[in-house]
Amino acid sequence: MRQALIVWGGWEGHEPRQGAEIIRAFLQEDGFDVRLENTTRAFADPAIRNYSLIVPIFTMSKIEKDEVSNLEAAVRGGVGLAGYHGGMGDAFREAVDYQFMVGGQWVAHPGIIDYQVDVTRPDDPVMAGIESFPYRSEQYYMHVDPSNEVLATTTFTAEHASWIDGVVMPVVWKRRHGTGRVFYSSLGHVASEFAVPQMSTILRRGMNWAAR
Repeated sequence: MRQALIVWGGWEGHEPRQGAEIIRAFLQEDGFDVRLENTTRAFADPAIRNYSLIVPIFTMSKIEKDEVSNLEAAVRGGVGLAGYHGGMGDAFREAVDYQFMVGGQWVAHPGIIDYQVDVTRPDDPVMAGIESFPYRSEQYYMHVDPSNEVLATTTFTAEHASWIDGVVMPVVWKRRHGTGRVFYSSLGHVASEFAVPQMSTILRRGMNWAAR
């Protein structure tokens, strides 16, 4: 049986515990044995190098050097890494090795607004059958790695910042880190957004893609 580790915590505004419970249910339904932890010390455990998948849900906060070093080595060695919104894309702001591995880092958003998610790779199995769709949440403006394989984007207007008018920003991507697969979706500010079928389907497929 494939093993997955979910590590949750950090800023409570993103409802990390609720999100972790939802993700655990998804993974268990998909045949994973799931370990749930709520401290970053879990990342330092040498045993995580034998896992199939790691899901961080830990907005902001700090991570110790030995923790991020062991996590990076695990992914580089083949363990999958997958996550969503600030739980993965705005975690451990001071840890550049972590951001390098993820392929992006949040920098701003205009609050909860209505925006469009444009599917750019309908041929990819993660996005199969999903058309571009409207979404209401935080529209993430991120610094992103140009080597990411982008599966969906969103376009910013000048309403909140004139200098980003027309900027096309990745929303969903996948990438490689060593021999490990990395998947990220910026959707999912709070747990209620899992009720949006496109959001939950994309994330669930992405986690399964990333898992070895």
